[in-house]
Amino acid sequence: MATPRVFVVRHGETEWSLSGKHTSVTDIPLTADGEKRVKATGQALVGDDRLIVPKKIAHVYVSPRKRAQRTFELLNLGIAGPLPWKVHGEKPPDGSHSCDARVEVTEDIREWDYGEYEGITSPEIRKIRAKKGLPEDWDIWRDGCVGGESPEDVTRRVDRLIKEIREKWHAPVIGKSKSEEQPPGDVLIVAHGHILRAFAMRWVGKSLQDGPALLLEAGGVGILSYEHHNINEPAILLGGAFVVSPEK
Repeated sequence: MATPRVFVVRHGETEWSLSGKHTSVTDIPLTADGEKRVKATGQALVGDDRLIVPKKIAHVYVSPRKRAQRTFELLNLGIAGPLPWKVHGEKPPDGSHSCDARVEVTEDIREWDYGEYEGITSPEIRKIRAKKGLPEDWDIWRDGCVGGESPEDVTRRVDRLIKEIREKWHAPVIGKSKSEEQPPGDVLIVAHGHILRAFAMRWVGKSLQDGPALLLEAGGVGILSYEHHNINEPAILLGGAFVVSPEK
């Protein structure tokens, strides 16, 4: 039985992710270490006998921000067609991978709009709120961002993307037996920390106000799927194994 997956990839390290500054619309590049780590992730996780199998990817969604797009470039999936942006750095050498999926840039997976909190850390946000007479126990999942997006705003756009993924890419393949001809069904998303954590919460039907105790490190990879090969039982896949073909 085929159970499609969604791989969620947070962009690699930037100077602001290192310092804890909230980064949404500010488009800063990956650090040199960030680039190295993403390359290493691609080498370790991408391949016909690895966790992310390029030929099984049906579609790729990428944030409009350059740091996410550069991260996708460095994963080096072997995309056959042109990318919908001009390459942001040195092109990785062609590998042995081949992926026919189309790459789509979508606003639905851009980072949470931090509004007045752009470029500052959580402790700084709490100090600013105190000076304005606002509660200091600020929590983005409950309170959102002044001048930016609320949890309800974010919920609407990630729900829209989840609906599209399930209807367009997963429903046609989920539950089919191995004997049936299967189109690719996995989806890859490359985006940002807060929005991907929100996406994961909504994937399993939790409200953002529930407060996700979920972490996704810079350059990290998470996996979402379904229980019992059932599209009505979405789940977070805590650990996925590499694909190993049986010996003939």
